[in-house]
This record gives sequence, structure tokens and C-alpha cells, in this order.
Amino acid sequence: MDIADVARRSGVPASTLRYYANKGLITALSAHGQRRQFPATVIERLALIALGQAAGFSLDEIAAMLAEQQVDRALLSTKADALDARIRQLQAMSKGLRHAAQCPEENHLACSTFRRLMKVAAVSERKNRRTQTYKPGKGLPAG
Repeated sequence: MDIADVARRSGVPASTLRYYANKGLITALSAHGQRRQFPATVIERLALIALGQAAGFSLDEIAAMLAEQQVDRALLSTKADALDARIRQLQAMSKGLRHAAQCPEENHLACSTFRRLMKVAAVSERKNRRTQTYKPGKGLPAG
């Protein structure tokens, strides 16, 4: 399949396909200097990459799993735990915001529920920053 066909069918821009090929996430069939050709299975592989990214895996983590042709079950479990924790945090924030939207207090800072929400959010943010440590070669933590 030609790179333009893959881009059209997958919705992934050709520049991203070239980047993924350079990183070893996908493999082109043609030699350098020619228009890149990919096997039909590249569409499925791109879907796996998209799934991994949606779950919060880095491209390096995805590349490692794809290269080994095996899923690191411990890494998946750890990522699922992190997603569950984030979901709980977001649900609590959503509940607090809904309360604030309907709160009869004229000033939100006078509302004990809203003040509790701010405190939980601040503690959670500090905790998130502490867990995002610098790893040599991995860049700085997002923040």
C-alpha cells in the first residue's frame, strides 16, 4: 500500500507515518529514495499505536512492546491503575464543579464543599508533581 493510501485510510498524516517508520514503529517495504510502500497490516498496527497513545503510553513504550511482539502485562496493569486513579480524581472534580454550579452561596469561597474541592485539587496536583520525576534521557516531566 502506498503511503498516500495509508494516510487516507488511517487518517494518520504521511509525515507521521514517516516518523513512525524512522522510530521503528512501522516498517516500509520499499527502499529509501522511493515512494514508501507499506504492507496492508500497517493499518492494524497504526490502530495499536493509537490505542497505546490513548491509554497514555509513550511512543518508546509502544515501540518496545511492538518490537517484542509481546505485551508487558505488568506495564499494562500499572497503566490501568493510573487511569483508574485519574478517573476517580476527575469524577470527584466533576462532582465538585457541579455542586459549585448549583451552590446557593453567593461567593463560592464561602461554600465548605467548594473549599474542600479546592483543597483536594491542590493536594492531588502536588502529589502528581512529586510522582513525575526526571529520568535521564526521557526529558523533563510535563507540567
